[in-house]
Amino acid sequence: MKSENDTLVSEFLFQSFSSFHEHKLTLFVLFLTLYLLTLIGNVIIVTIISIDHHLHIPMYFFLSMLSTSETVYTLVIVPQMLASLVGSSQTISLAGCATQMFFFITLAINNCFLLTAMGYDRYVAICNPLRYIVIMNKRVCIQLVWGSCSIGLLVAIIQISSVFRLPFCDREVAHYFCDIRPVMKLSCADTSLHDLINFFISSLVIVVPMGLVFISYILIISTILKIASAEGRKKAFATCASHLTVVIIHYGCASIAYLKPKSENTRDQDQLISVTYTIFTPLLNPVVYTLRNKEVKDALHRALSKKSLA
Repeated sequence: MKSENDTLVSEFLFQSFSSFHEHKLTLFVLFLTLYLLTLIGNVIIVTIISIDHHLHIPMYFFLSMLSTSETVYTLVIVPQMLASLVGSSQTISLAGCATQMFFFITLAINNCFLLTAMGYDRYVAICNPLRYIVIMNKRVCIQLVWGSCSIGLLVAIIQISSVFRLPFCDREVAHYFCDIRPVMKLSCADTSLHDLINFFISSLVIVVPMGLVFISYILIISTILKIASAEGRKKAFATCASHLTVVIIHYGCASIAYLKPKSENTRDQDQLISVTYTIFTPLLNPVVYTLRNKEVKDALHRALSKKSLA
């Protein structure tokens, strides 16, 4: 990172939802409610998976890791956004901005590859059930989780090194957190190369895992269609429905946010898209996996029954 003299500014000022000034209190209440629901939902999922031995299988190990990652992901962004909606101070230091961006990138990419690992788990479970326990052993599961996190860390280091080498002449970030594009717009240098690097990396970390997931599901669906029993096909589809729902929405939002042309949307549109993947998408995880997943619902009932009997 360049020195403060070279950078020209020492802190950034968020212009979060400046076009919705009259509705900031309403937005605060709405976002706080969704944030609390996300935290509560993900904590419940992680707790239920850890205490219920019926859920001690790879599929739910990955789900607990995803819920944990989503929880930290929202902690990095949402509290500051809520504070900016009701407080007077909306500034962040360069070091604070770099730190926020680092964790945001790491966790966002980690989530993408965790969903890929979950897709691979479903592929092995349905297409190679007799060898499932051998293939998806504890060591492999841990390696997949560490691999997802390591890719996120590596990409974050590259992105942070690229962005914060730039000299910044403007301090007003047209966003509510330190995302890559809004911060690069503050530079007084030519960012064409950095934009190209950002687009290339974004394409890799979105398109590659998304492609792997959909290849897995093509193979899964072809296997399911070969099952003779209608009940068997229904059960197989049911085990994948929750994951596929989250995958489509997660990668869909990420693609719209980072693979669209740079000047396609206005600032307000960009912020609304960002709200989708920082507030609404993390809430999908607990909602989808509790409302659509019979095993998780059964585990919740068992836990509540034990508590009522205690």
